[in-house]
Amino acid sequence: MSTRLFLIRHGATVLSAEDRFAGATDVELSDVGRAQAEALARRLADDHVTTVYASPLKRTLETAAIIGRPHGLAPILRDGLREIDHGRWEELTRADVEAQFAEEYAAWEEDPYIFAPAGGESGISVLARALPVIREIVLQHKGENVVVVSHKATIRLIISSLLGFDARGYRDRLDQSPACLNVLDFKDAVRARLMLFNDVSHYVDQPPRSDGRLSKWWD
Repeated sequence: MSTRLFLIRHGATVLSAEDRFAGATDVELSDVGRAQAEALARRLADDHVTTVYASPLKRTLETAAIIGRPHGLAPILRDGLREIDHGRWEELTRADVEAQFAEEYAAWEEDPYIFAPAGGESGISVLARALPVIREIVLQHKGENVVVVSHKATIRLIISSLLGFDARGYRDRLDQSPACLNVLDFKDAVRARLMLFNDVSHYVDQPPRSDGRLSKWWD
């Protein structure tokens, strides 16, 4: 019997709406983000969820608490699920970063998997802490339905790795909307199948269009 992970991005925040780098910044959900999380909680209320895990940041913790409430579950925190740290870029807009740290930003655009801003993390560093957490969860909850609430970059990196994609393109080729639902079925701790990706049908009628938020590829 497979283990099912409901891999979820947190709901919207003020900083995400403003297109700012906010990986390590501990910002709370906005009112819109809470409404998104509540819509997802209603969607998953009839699924037999046994455990809820979350990154320790406020936006993920609150999202996880809202989703776990119908099941009587409090979130279990795992530091490895936190978002990528953008170092000295935190809370700046993309335009600010391009103006102040042009060479650094260009190197990051070329290869965000290996390169990290000053004081920040590379994509490969995020995977080094996040993948062991996913493996631990799958091994501990064989045959169960488990909620894991994390962040945009972290989720994209996890999915890229599990499915064998070139993670260097994670920012350009994969998106994660606020409070979106991804479903992964695990045959074991290594073999996973993606059953649903970036789904937000619990709060919008149509999939959102791709845009250039924090990636010049779509500009």
